[in-house]
Amino acid sequence: MKIVVSGGGTGGHIYPALAFINEVKKRQNDVDFLYIGTERGLESNIVRQAGIPFRAIEISGFKRKISFENVKTIIRFLKGVQECKQILKAYQPDIVLGTGGYVCGPVVFAASQLGIPTVIHEQNSIPGLTNKFLSRYVQKIAVCFEEAKAYFPAEKVVLTGNPRASEVIGKDGTKAKKELGLNEQKKTVLIVGGSRGARPINDAFLEVLKEAGTKPYQFLYVTGEVHYDKVIRAVNDVGNPSNVVIKPFIHNMPEVLAGIDLIVARAGATTLAEITALGIPSILIPSPYVTNNHQEKNARALSAKGAAIVRLESELSGKRLLYDIDEILLNEQTLTKMKEASLKLGIPDAAERLYHVMMGLIS
Repeated sequence: MKIVVSGGGTGGHIYPALAFINEVKKRQNDVDFLYIGTERGLESNIVRQAGIPFRAIEISGFKRKISFENVKTIIRFLKGVQECKQILKAYQPDIVLGTGGYVCGPVVFAASQLGIPTVIHEQNSIPGLTNKFLSRYVQKIAVCFEEAKAYFPAEKVVLTGNPRASEVIGKDGTKAKKELGLNEQKKTVLIVGGSRGARPINDAFLEVLKEAGTKPYQFLYVTGEVHYDKVIRAVNDVGNPSNVVIKPFIHNMPEVLAGIDLIVARAGATTLAEITALGIPSILIPSPYVTNNHQEKNARALSAKGAAIVRLESELSGKRLLYDIDEILLNEQTLTKMKEASLKLGIPDAAERLYHVMMGLIS
């Protein structure tokens, strides 16, 4: 069996694709994969490092405002479709999966034109332009949020969840805490702003660092490599509390997540899939710089069910953040209710669900 996977631009599109590939490899030995992306996207390095055959095409995304650049994009799209048809005819895949990003447009569209079964996977509660366009041509649309169903043809939609969620199950959180120098017995809050960090989150926590040192729980504070040196200088000025462990980046995040009690983070789809699979309560600070404000929509989907508190950047302060953390970690009833609500939203078998959707189209 041969499967073509396409998804690019951000880790939110790439890592679910890789999680799906890992699931298929666990289940079947006789499967070949080809990943189609762009050289400029993160996928060019991430996919190659994972040892998956990779082909690059040239394509760009549409501007939401009227622009001459969109004319160029249409031309690149049409050229990309022709190039993808040649790749697909040579490779002869049994099925094609698109996990988002504009690179999926010509890949999945070309596959549909050639009569190859196609599936798209939408990670967010509000779909992007590419998946809205492709929804007319594919056989199945896998979604992660109930809210996303309204944007697609009902007969095509399947709630699968995000395959990345399946990769955090069964990890040893206690071992990860020990390796990071955290107290294995204390409640732990993880504060993280994504791989590059988030300055507003960093600034808010630094505001109350001294007060944080008096709390009976502990902090794992991930600054992002870009902000680390500045944060460390600020910490040295006020003294580094013993219950605060500061790291620039975490490489073994699935293991770390398994050992925490609360997370303060952005509201990217992958993060939310991971924490709900584990039943972790959250304080979510959506990035206001993303397309269609989809992070806030993602976050609201969790807060509506009691699994998260949402704080916009415009209302974020150190005192507000520490108050919210206290309200959750120092109140066992609140903590338990939020854990239960988070777990109810989680889909830990998401990779398996997507696998069955795909296999159902070619069996």
